[in-house]
Amino acid sequence: MFKKLAAEALGISDIGIIVGPADYSKVDADDYLFNEDGEQIFFLIKSKKDEYCFTNLALIHVDGDSAVSSKRSIKRYDYASHLISNVSIETAGTLDMDVELKFNVDNTVFSIDVKKAFIEQLKDIYKALISIGKQQRRDAVCRDNALRALDATASVHKLNIASAEGALAGHYGELLAALNTAMLETHTKRDFSDVFTKYIHN
Repeated sequence: MFKKLAAEALGISDIGIIVGPADYSKVDADDYLFNEDGEQIFFLIKSKKDEYCFTNLALIHVDGDSAVSSKRSIKRYDYASHLISNVSIETAGTLDMDVELKFNVDNTVFSIDVKKAFIEQLKDIYKALISIGKQQRRDAVCRDNALRALDATASVHKLNIASAEGALAGHYGELLAALNTAMLETHTKRDFSDVFTKYIHN
């Protein structure tokens, strides 16, 4: 009990390190990439139990039950469908040996302890996650505006009679295609390679 409390006080209970690109092929998360879709690792934190793998498409969390168990749970959070928010870094105190990266993915709270020596690299992923969250919120506003525009267009159509047989169905098809493009492509960013390339310098 005392050892556990001492380890937590000193921040050495399960401190992660940042894995460099040369060792990406050696981590468990590498086995779960969608290489066929151009997915690649840009940043990776590894502790005794867990791996937090930030790719251009998603966060892959290799969740370990304990440091001595080989059991792993693979959780994937695609940026296109999971909102990142509340990103922060808690810097180390005088006696601490770690810094803490905190963020939410939807309602899931992540709190990752990392060795204090990696603070500069941690600042990079902090900036990247902040930028991803901003883009996600912007996309959400644009998708909402697209739905508002559809409602307005529908109201206009109610005031008009179809000019020819089948014209209404044709208009519906065109509107649906335009809406799907706006909602699923134009205003849903899936690949954040540009953000990671801009901010990650490891």
